Amino acid sequence: MNRIVLLLLVGLSALQAQDWAKARLEKSPRRHERVAVKQDGHEIATIVFYPETKDKKPVVLLIHDRAGVTDWFQSFADQVAAMGYVVLAPDLSSGNGLPGDKQVTGDLNAVADYGIKLPASNGTLFVSGIGWGGTQSFRFAGDRPQVAAALVFGGASPDKDAIARIKGDVFGFYASNDERANASLAQARAAAKAGDVVFEAVTYDGVGPGFMESGDAPDAKPADKLARGYALERMKSVLDMVSLRGY
Repeated sequence: MNRIVLLLLVGLSALQAQDWAKARLEKSPRRHERVAVKQDGHEIATIVFYPETKDKKPVVLLIHDRAGVTDWFQSFADQVAAMGYVVLAPDLSSGNGLPGDKQVTGDLNAVADYGIKLPASNGTLFVSGIGWGGTQSFRFAGDRPQVAAALVFGGASPDKDAIARIKGDVFGFYASNDERANASLAQARAAAKAGDVVFEAVTYDGVGPGFMESGDAPDAKPADKLARGYALERMKSVLDMVSLRGY
């Protein structure tokens, strides 16, 4: 079997692996729409997911991992919308791969500005991300003072100067088998304490960095499924708690 055929088979297998996520999204009672947010000469393809309510709700800016805005990630965004939040899922990738931090900040600010001005928004902004998106969500909380809270699912933590700029709270969701993310946790906790920043991190035992996706699959391992369930409950609790504070 040559290399091209092998890559095609792997790609087909990956697509089929997320058929369940696509099917679930198609059956969702919640509305979603695709928009193009303009920023500095280019457009950011973004999907907006709406909760089932006519009341104005906070906005969650949800950042994908290195795999991009996959069927599963869209399904996850829809599940966050089911918690009662307007969710924006921008595609930050490009033909050249993932951009640098400077462009990411500009793109996230543009999408955040768009989101909080939506008629369905009450003006409160959260940011959350998974893996690479976790890294970017933690960092963005320091770049945008109006972020009420960052919900960080894995990824490396930013440096102490970035953490010191954070005005909102940070809530971490980490996997015990994720050396890259865990390597920076101690320093992040110390920097948060020194900067008087609330940083509450929970580590889920027996799972790897992709547990939010793997734990959602029909054939999920018990440990992944359990950790994901606890993480989802905590995510909703955090969003509700910070929203009720009246940021």
